[in-house]
Amino acid sequence: MRLSRLLLCVLALSAAAPAFAQSEFPFDSELIFDVAPMRGSKKIPNMDVSADGAMTLEMWCNQVKGRLVVAGNTITVLTESPTARQCPPERVQGDTELMAALADVTTWKRDGDKLLLIGTKTLRLRLPTN
Repeated sequence: MRLSRLLLCVLALSAAAPAFAQSEFPFDSELIFDVAPMRGSKKIPNMDVSADGAMTLEMWCNQVKGRLVVAGNTITVLTESPTARQCPPERVQGDTELMAALADVTTWKRDGDKLLLIGTKTLRLRLPTN
């Protein structure tokens, strides 16, 4: 009788573990923006986030370093100045829009293998599943 109760408890906890893991911010991960590449390019913006919140964001054209400050479901994205690579105007504009959207992010939410950064716009990022 005790063994069957113990087995039921273990099964219940193991079923709940993925739900708990999905409520945690995915530090120490590479996150890929869920967008199509710009015409003439295969590049998609991505963000590497370390365990301590330091991040490197590779945008359409430039790269920017910064920090993610997470407390509960709130998030603040702090960025340094981006690099100054020479790129076509549409990629520079894409970087400008992405930086503005990140500056307005206030909350985050996990949805399966997706991370939603929510502000004036909702940015969708994918966690690699391999």
